[in-house]
Amino acid sequence: MGTRPRKRRANTPGMAAPRADAAATSAGHHRALTLSADSRDAVRAAREMVRGSLQDWGLGRISDDARLVVSELVSNVVQHAVPDNCLAQPGARRRIDVSVMTWPGLLCIGVTDEDSAPPDLPVGDRLSPELVGDFPEALLPERGRGLMIVQRLADSVWWSPEEPGGKTVWCRFDTDEHA
Repeated sequence: MGTRPRKRRANTPGMAAPRADAAATSAGHHRALTLSADSRDAVRAAREMVRGSLQDWGLGRISDDARLVVSELVSNVVQHAVPDNCLAQPGARRRIDVSVMTWPGLLCIGVTDEDSAPPDLPVGDRLSPELVGDFPEALLPERGRGLMIVQRLADSVWWSPEEPGGKTVWCRFDTDEHA
């Protein structure tokens, strides 16, 4: 009989357990997860944390959009983020912090990395959503497709610098509109 593959748990090397598990206040909820950008499971772990959080908080109706958004943001870190010199340590893993917070009527997702370079957030409509299907893929922008998806799904997208370096990309969903 063969051995069954073992599932990776959130606290195995390369993955981190949630830092604040279901911290709740009368105003809302908060969960955070620290991941290694070098882990093959980083995107999946972020997606599952968002899914579980929204399910626990009764916001399952926006889970698909929120999971796609966090997947795109974490993928951007994995593929593009280069830690600032002040944060990079030889042999250290690249860190990603994912935060999910709710307040009455709002869901916010933040993805923090160690690269201070601002994200290339698309400005305006590059292509009308109605026309995208008529264009061959070769005519669509080479970079920034993921952030275009994020901007289409979330009600607001912005970023903020972190001290001593790095940045957080934030997305807001108005949960009352998704009821």
